[in-house]
Amino acid sequence: QVQLVESGGGVVQAGDSLRLSCAVSGLTFTYYTMAWFRQAPGKDREFVAGINRSGSTPVYADSVKGRFTISRDNDKKTVYLQMNSLQPEDTAVYYCAAKSIYYSGSYYVGGSYDYWGQGTQVTVSS
Repeated sequence: QVQLVESGGGVVQAGDSLRLSCAVSGLTFTYYTMAWFRQAPGKDREFVAGINRSGSTPVYADSVKGRFTISRDNDKKTVYLQMNSLQPEDTAVYYCAAKSIYYSGSYYVGGSYDYWGQGTQVTVSS
């Protein structure tokens, strides 16, 4: 059974930092590209950051570039999202997702991903 379990969300003030984790089980982790998406109330889900199987090539949404860092530990089968300089507009439920390396669908499209976590809430107050 495949499981993606996010943790690390919380309530913080603008300018603070948080580190999200996503622990993966039930699949061969290095066969999957990993990503973080988020969904704010009343808005569509949006791509935040993605990382290839080796961790050598992260990609980011323009809205988080320079503030967020995605990384992965293949030994621990875990992907991280370090979020610095958080702003109220970063408030959302954050989801991690896994996409098979054998599927050429877009990094940026949620429909390309095979597995999803349950989400973790991040709330940033001003």
